Amino acid sequence: MEQSVETMSTIPTRMHEAWNRGDAAGFFADFAEDAVFAELEGTVHRSRAEMITAHEVLLGTVMKGSQLVRGEVPFARIVSPGVGVIHNRVGILLPGEEEPPSTRFSMQLFVTVWRDDRWVVTALQNARVLSLEGMAALESLAAG
Repeated sequence: MEQSVETMSTIPTRMHEAWNRGDAAGFFADFAEDAVFAELEGTVHRSRAEMITAHEVLLGTVMKGSQLVRGEVPFARIVSPGVGVIHNRVGILLPGEEEPPSTRFSMQLFVTVWRDDRWVVTALQNARVLSLEGMAALESLAAG
């Protein structure tokens, strides 16, 4: 395998395909054993095994049958030999929906390293994409 931006940028697509199959282990197949994953609500998983366990439950219950759609990598760069970053934007479609609402899109930041002749994810930050209006509404709700 080649240490290129193009090769690195295929990681999110493989993750989307695994999610859409309900395959938690496949979803994290490109992650290092000691990777860190910060979920959008603040949960931090500190190992690949922990991520898989949590997502097996998630994909078997509340997110069962959901699909990751409209994924795109708007930015990817090798920042130093053997170290890269990827931004991935993706929506979540729940069963019965034809299009995810704008509030159900995430922007993810991946940190990757070249290890054992392939790119592996060492850190992932998942954040919800919110409009300024949406953020203001949430802040007003929190203020009471």
